Amino acid sequence: MQLVVGRIGKPHGVRGEVTVEVRTDEPEARFAPGTVLRTEPGATPPPARSTVPRTEPGATPPPSTDEPGVPFRVPAELTIEDARFHQGRMLVAFDGILDRDTAEALRGTLLVVDSADVAPPDDPEEFHDHQLVGLAVVTPAGERLGEVARIDHAPSSDLLVLRRPEGRTALIPFVRAIVPEVDLAGGRVIVDPPAGLLDL
Repeated sequence: MQLVVGRIGKPHGVRGEVTVEVRTDEPEARFAPGTVLRTEPGATPPPARSTVPRTEPGATPPPSTDEPGVPFRVPAELTIEDARFHQGRMLVAFDGILDRDTAEALRGTLLVVDSADVAPPDDPEEFHDHQLVGLAVVTPAGERLGEVARIDHAPSSDLLVLRRPEGRTALIPFVRAIVPEVDLAGGRVIVDPPAGLLDL
């Protein structure tokens, strides 16, 4: 399973740095220099040419990426050269991204890691998002409320986004008073919501 750890935003300066919308609790580890991140499939722009020029047999075809006017193609992997926080935003420099135009071509690209490469948290009361997404949500009495669609990281607390059987969603604060148990082995989260919470 691919886990999104960031989304590339606009360029910063003229030397190829980009802003990154961080989507991980461990930005220092995920964006450490030398780390290789995959780019989300489908984030790559369409091929540079809509037609292939005809060449004589045995002739070398023209290069596809270094010609003037040919769009940059987002590589399958990007290597972190440097990362730092600046005014509350993460700025990242990638190997080989040396100018603002190339950095602009990366805008919107999702940066992902494989869940198999992510170690489980040391604290048994902490969970990675991917461990929770898809779990059944039930009351202490066993009534099924839906399933965890995603996790929203709000300033005050993390929120389980519950997908209800009828299709709508509800937000559940991920705090022990409301979520007394996470049963990963059983594939469920036990939720004891106060009256009206699921109706908001």
